[in-house]
Amino acid sequence: MYNIFIDGSAGTTGLKIVDRLSKRKDVNLITLSDELRKDISARKQALNDCDVAFLCLPDSAAIEAVSLVENPNVKIIDTSTAHRVNKDWQYGFAEINGYFDKIAKSKRIANPGCHASGFIALVNPLINAGVLSKEVNLTCFSLTGYTGGGKKMIAEYESEDMPELYKAPRQYALTQNHKHLPEMQEYCGLKEKPIFCPIVADFDRGMEVSVPIFAKDLKCGLDGLKEIFLKAYDGKVVKFVDENFENGFLSANSMKNKDGMEISVYGNEDRIVLVSRFDNLGKGASGAAIQNMNILLGIDQTKGLEL
Repeated sequence: MYNIFIDGSAGTTGLKIVDRLSKRKDVNLITLSDELRKDISARKQALNDCDVAFLCLPDSAAIEAVSLVENPNVKIIDTSTAHRVNKDWQYGFAEINGYFDKIAKSKRIANPGCHASGFIALVNPLINAGVLSKEVNLTCFSLTGYTGGGKKMIAEYESEDMPELYKAPRQYALTQNHKHLPEMQEYCGLKEKPIFCPIVADFDRGMEVSVPIFAKDLKCGLDGLKEIFLKAYDGKVVKFVDENFENGFLSANSMKNKDGMEISVYGNEDRIVLVSRFDNLGKGASGAAIQNMNILLGIDQTKGLEL
């Protein structure tokens, strides 16, 4: 029986992790009352008494939580952006660059951002295979459900008084300073950050990340790309799906309530679009966190996942 503490269990990601782990018989959740969940002494005790701690907190609070851990055996999975490009932390995308083994041997895991997960899953294998240059200038656009925006955005979208403008997709991060950009660049090895266009729309869960590439920037064609993705992903959590059309459309919520990710390639001999689809609260958040916990504990990485 493993003792698990979720610091920040009242947030969207924390609540999803609690819901999932409460159904498992191999873990014991250390919980704090509403009166104590923000008490530093109580949090410190819980953080040092557990086998694995999930930090579902704002960046500054996550950094503070790490400073409270004195037990050298405690493993931490941080879902904030605080440690994602920190060299002392292991990035928690198990399917790339032999990261599975690195996660298993680490005690500090930075859970990936949702948009970043979709981008890295598409670009990293191509950079590693040498068919795409690190010097390439890329563009990425990403459609996401509103639950990725946290409690405030969820309340706005689910309110009876939802503004009329919310009924259509809304682009954001227009200054090109989105918090996921550093990890998108870092874990693909790109010389330049991509132009990133995230869009939130009136659906609760789901994400569709697209990266368009001119064929002239690649050292292989469509078939070569498909072979690279088939080799890169074993299908346990992330899998390549060929010609995944839905009557000529691709829905951003096709993976709702699932913890996997589907990779597809579209286009022609001149222009290509790489697409990843997943649940922003699944492989994009709590599902990835639980997968990382399983790896840390040396058990089946898919235990408790919906695939």
